[in-house]
Amino acid sequence: MTETKKVAFLVASEGIEKAELVDPWKAVTDAGHRAVLLSPESGTVQLFEHLDKADTQEVDAEVGSASVDDYDALVLPGGVANPDALRMDAGAVAYVKAFVESGKPVAAICHAPWTLIEADVVRGKRMTSWPSLQTDLRNAGAEWVDEQLVTDQNLITSRNPDDLPAFIGALLEAVNHGVSSAASVDA
Repeated sequence: MTETKKVAFLVASEGIEKAELVDPWKAVTDAGHRAVLLSPESGTVQLFEHLDKADTQEVDAEVGSASVDDYDALVLPGGVANPDALRMDAGAVAYVKAFVESGKPVAAICHAPWTLIEADVVRGKRMTSWPSLQTDLRNAGAEWVDEQLVTDQNLITSRNPDDLPAFIGALLEAVNHGVSSAASVDA
């Protein structure tokens, strides 16, 4: 049996693409791990299905009081407004930067790489994202590719909700076995 790990999911207060939070969350908990929702503010966060309001979810802890040492992996769900708001929050950006620099797995899907760009951790990395971020990623020094899943060192990236099966598989592999076994760049 795999040891129970703690996985942080970092989101803003609204604009989170529901499937990109709920599906990986369920996979993490179904695998026997503990999922924790971090956000800049306590309370509830608003999930969306594209542009329509969906469910809400309670925040477990504020990112400003969270320690990278307490978590085994970080998931950054997308949605347009969610990562746009996160990249404007200095505490969230600092946390993401510290997490990437720790070498622990960081999984970002869709628009979530905006927060990675703001944290200045994409230079020299091969990544994917929602297509509209390709210029932003290239300007920040990343190599952008249009593939369902790209793993480069401890960064796991995917393009959109259609890529969730591959994204979740890579996330669970990294959580269960560490980044050393998932550290190659996937084609």
